Amino acid sequence: MYVYVDTLKTALAALSSNKVRSALTMLGVIIGVFAVTTLVSIGIGIQNYIKDQFDAIGAGVLFVAPGKVDFSGDPAESFSLNKLDEKHLKLIETYAGSGIRAFSPSIRSGATVKYKSKTYYASIIGASEQGFDIFNLEMQKGRFLTKADIKSKSKVAVIGPLVKKELFGQNNPVGKKIGISGDSYTVVGFTGEKGQEFDDNVYAPYSSIKSTLGIDKFSGISVAVKDTSEEGIYKTGKLIEQALLRDLKQDEFSVISPQDILASIQNILKMVTAGLGAIAGISLFVGGIGIMNIMLVSVTERIREIGLRKAVGATSFAIGVQFLIESVLISVSGGIIGLHCGGCGIWNLSCGQSQQKRPH
Repeated sequence: MYVYVDTLKTALAALSSNKVRSALTMLGVIIGVFAVTTLVSIGIGIQNYIKDQFDAIGAGVLFVAPGKVDFSGDPAESFSLNKLDEKHLKLIETYAGSGIRAFSPSIRSGATVKYKSKTYYASIIGASEQGFDIFNLEMQKGRFLTKADIKSKSKVAVIGPLVKKELFGQNNPVGKKIGISGDSYTVVGFTGEKGQEFDDNVYAPYSSIKSTLGIDKFSGISVAVKDTSEEGIYKTGKLIEQALLRDLKQDEFSVISPQDILASIQNILKMVTAGLGAIAGISLFVGGIGIMNIMLVSVTERIREIGLRKAVGATSFAIGVQFLIESVLISVSGGIIGLHCGGCGIWNLSCGQSQQKRPH
């Protein structure tokens, strides 16, 4: 036991006598561990962020999208086959209504929203009155869209908290008029915070948004099912598919769930995260080679010291243990510092995101 303690002290003394070389050798390990920790953590963080966004949508929601959705293909190709319109709403209601709690068409586009001299580029959502229930929105003030708004093609709008903040600040926007693509809309309410996917939205009757944006077809149809079990969602999805096949071909629409989209995205992100980890692992491998190289140089430089120690009775095993301890000390110290730096970086990043999400 005493032999190993003495060997450890000797190893520490050898590293202390060559501080610069030891620090530079350790730097390779620090950079490698920091890179692995940071890149893998960022990859996992992105996966969790996307999962949170889909969780915000809620369970038991199906989406009818135009064209045959292929997550590995070009989305523009699907929208070029878009044939979704009013008659398909009636088909879904008639032949799949038994399993549906609520459904709403959507016309999605980006446009600059204007109030007096202020402007904000927002997501414009043309929806029906049932969109409120589908996505579990919470009104902070005012009301959501009504059936009468849809039928009369009223120029009314409900804005998200980010739009309210940018255009109205702390003032009450209800009753004020905003401009959307040259048309004037009256704000009838604003929603509470729910996430980036919802907070920068402007909701308006799809019947009026059609003329404002010059869009004839729906971007999609959102359907909230009554039975949110996996079997219930599957059965309702099949009913919707059979209803739409009365007018559309198989490749002219897709019925998908958030879980389908999430699974596809997460599979891609897992491969990306593994790739990032492998790339970062290369730097760690290079750091290990650096330690091997330095220890080899150290052995060559200290031949006389090794010979002297052997002359006074040191065994080859004891000398080998000393060099092994030196390399372990460099590796462990570099690894601890690298983990600490990586952890601090991820902590600062998460604190920054929390600060941005905090309401003002």
